[in-house]
Amino acid sequence: MREKILTFIEKNSRIDIKELAIVLGVDEATILNELSAMEREHIICGYHTLINWDKAGVEKVSALIEVRVTPQRGMGFDKVAERIYNYPEVNSVYLISGSFDLMVTLEGKTLREVSQFVSDKLSTLDYVLSTKTNFILKKYKDHGTVMTEWKKDERILMTP
Repeated sequence: MREKILTFIEKNSRIDIKELAIVLGVDEATILNELSAMEREHIICGYHTLINWDKAGVEKVSALIEVRVTPQRGMGFDKVAERIYNYPEVNSVYLISGSFDLMVTLEGKTLREVSQFVSDKLSTLDYVLSTKTNFILKKYKDHGTVMTEWKKDERILMTP
């Protein structure tokens, strides 16, 4: 039951509880109880709205910053990640495989603002060995949602 509920709300967190109960063949109380339990257990960690800021006319710069760090004795990467995710500018921190250890995502108003965060705050941490900043130029798909609208080719096909 939980996996089915999670699958539906992952795609549409605004789905009506009544509709979800009908689709899953259970009563609304069951759905509400399961959701509450999963929130308490931190299986459901939050509800978010995916916004296309370009269409909203709001200037934002998004970046993916790869970070190579020295893990902390007895704590591995967890303490380092916690120090980084506590900055309010940081949207997410992931432990990754490859030549870097952490992937940090953040948004700023300008390239300079993001660059300053990296140089003034992130790179100055004792356990950070190096960083690589990748600016997002365009989002095509985010969290499973296509962010662009493709214009249909309305030209008439001409054959000889």
